[in-house]
Amino acid sequence: MRQERDLTKGAIVKSLWLFALPLMLGNVLQQLYNLVDTWVVGRYLGKRALAAVGASYTLMTFLTSVVIGLCLGAGAFFAMAYGRREKETFRNGIFMSFTAIGGLSIVLTILLYGFVRPLTYLLQVPAETVEDMVTYLIYVFAGFFAIFLYNYFASVLRSIGNSVLPLVFLGISVALNIGLDLLFVTFSFGIAGAAVATVISQYIAGIGLMLYFLFRYSDLCPAKKDFTWEKKNFRQILSLSGFTCLQQSVMNFGILMIQGLVNSFGTVVMAAFAAAVKIDAFAYMPVQDFGNAFSFFVAQNYGAKKYARIRKGFLLALVSVLIFCLVISAAVFGFADTLMGFFTNEGSAISAAGAEYLRVEGAFYVGIGILFLLYGYYRAVDKPVVSVVLTIISLGTRVILAYALTGLFQTGVIGIWAAIPIGWGLADLVGMVGIVSSFRGHFFRFP
Repeated sequence: MRQERDLTKGAIVKSLWLFALPLMLGNVLQQLYNLVDTWVVGRYLGKRALAAVGASYTLMTFLTSVVIGLCLGAGAFFAMAYGRREKETFRNGIFMSFTAIGGLSIVLTILLYGFVRPLTYLLQVPAETVEDMVTYLIYVFAGFFAIFLYNYFASVLRSIGNSVLPLVFLGISVALNIGLDLLFVTFSFGIAGAAVATVISQYIAGIGLMLYFLFRYSDLCPAKKDFTWEKKNFRQILSLSGFTCLQQSVMNFGILMIQGLVNSFGTVVMAAFAAAVKIDAFAYMPVQDFGNAFSFFVAQNYGAKKYARIRKGFLLALVSVLIFCLVISAAVFGFADTLMGFFTNEGSAISAAGAEYLRVEGAFYVGIGILFLLYGYYRAVDKPVVSVVLTIISLGTRVILAYALTGLFQTGVIGIWAAIPIGWGLADLVGMVGIVSSFRGHFFRFP
């Protein structure tokens, strides 16, 4: 049975949540794997390996954001075409975007292998951690094309309202990943074993989802007549994918710059940040997926020209985000020490440093929740450049404040943690002004 959901009809809250829940559960599964991976490495391979995997995770998050941004942008194009019921446009978009993004993924993989060691210098990785990080990256880079396959076909399916099947394949991948992780690491394959386990499971998910789409949705797969480069369609895909990729990349490049500053405080803070970021991601990533789900909702309705439904949907989605983030912030703030104790001995220097991060940054998840919603909205109404502006405001504030507080005012690492929610707040303010103005027809008008 097919799992498509027409987001242009029916009760908004019910449709949005039924579509969003599989995305949120998928991210919970992914972050669960990240937590288990960190636990396995930290418990079996020690502090140095944990620091190496943590620094690699931040780098891979940045690199993956390039592909995810391109796929999300293409997904917005597909959702608009689906809302207009234009199958020919949809199929032509599949041909052009798959060729372009897939080709770029291959080129990036080749380049990454040529710059493995320089990347460790860029991130200011301590000398005792470099070799472990290089080993891990050499193996994990092999899965970069698999990351493209999964995220591309997940975006295609979500654009037609099918958010269930990407969850199914992700669940299979995560279960396999955890099993192989424990097997390879505990049987003395070391840090390379953790990387190989990840790559194998990534290809299972990516190839599996691709085959499902090709066989299940043959009417949406490009035929020979669709193998053309339609300038109008390509320009729109290039704009949506390019600016969304830029937004994602700028966001994660800023995080990389923060990682370099964190690394300068030594291995203890570096290891604490590696563990705390995993907890952090587990806590607020569901609301990021809710923002992506909202984006598909808006894009379908934008294509169908149901603008009143978009306005109402935004208000209802905003209420959902506020409630979710307040609950999660309270939980993380209250149980910060316990959460860090999952990775290290509770009361240790690493645990204390990580708990401090969670209490400072985790108290303000509502800021990032609203920001994700704004990203999704502007991408879906074909204004992805606004998302880039919001990201620059958020990350620019974060990076400048972090370096200023730690360098000029000698606040220590707490200055880095405090800069994060301040950046979110400023970007939210600008984004909400744009939303209100657009609804009133001042910022831009719906056609």
